[in-house]
Amino acid sequence: MDTTELYHQYKALLFTLAYQLTGSTIDAEDVVQEVFVKIHKLNGIELEQPKAYLCKMVTNQCYDLLKSAQRRREQYFGTWLPEPVATTYEDPMNSIVRSDLLSYAMLVLLERLAPVERTIFILREALGFDYPAIAQIVNKNEANCRKLLSRARKKMGISEEEPIPHELASEEWVMRLLQALRSNSVDAVVSMLHEDIVVLSDGGGKVSAAAHPITTPERVAQFLILLMKKTVQQENLLHYEITSINGQAGVIVHTDGRPDTVILLHSEGAAIRTIYFVRNPDKLVRL
Repeated sequence: MDTTELYHQYKALLFTLAYQLTGSTIDAEDVVQEVFVKIHKLNGIELEQPKAYLCKMVTNQCYDLLKSAQRRREQYFGTWLPEPVATTYEDPMNSIVRSDLLSYAMLVLLERLAPVERTIFILREALGFDYPAIAQIVNKNEANCRKLLSRARKKMGISEEEPIPHELASEEWVMRLLQALRSNSVDAVVSMLHEDIVVLSDGGGKVSAAAHPITTPERVAQFLILLMKKTVQQENLLHYEITSINGQAGVIVHTDGRPDTVILLHSEGAAIRTIYFVRNPDKLVRL
């Protein structure tokens, strides 16, 4: 199989893996490009297991990035959140495999893991690899891989028997919240929020954003209503659209035709558990 065939067959899978490992589409694109440059230099050598071999190359490239990223994130201003990615059904060239994509809330939780734990979790829980293949990719035996997956789940607050949560806020949830905010009723907004609600904002020190998490339903409701009032006051400059972001319904706020903010919700049971605001302009370029 030549490089072009390998590229067309595995690019989407490799990009999805790299994106979930790094939380960055820019880094993921660089990793996949570098891997295929190296494959091209092999001058058509036949690979016995191309899928596993390519995934291993991507993983190794991402490990190097994660080491430097960890240092950068320790110095990052405020909360660091993964870069959101558009996942519209209408885009036939979309390089993310939706069925292999963890929820945005899970991507945030992945930040708790060491690189090898993160890799094993993604390979197993998102991409559905079996343990022999995972062991080959991460250079560990199957027993170690199982232990590392168990450790990863524990760090993320997911028991070994518990299925990976896939509670995504639907478009209906988003519309209901927007309607409650427009009513300026704190009680209406509070009724939709989990008692342990958290709002996380990522401005990267480049734009205004809440530097610290906002908690408690009352404080979150007041914060959101204030934001909605400002949006209404600037309605000639701002507009928002509800679209598919990371495989779930999200809101993109546009200023002067450019993405200004991405808002994603994570629901738990019958309430909104976490709200993410991504405002760092470097993370909105692809949108």
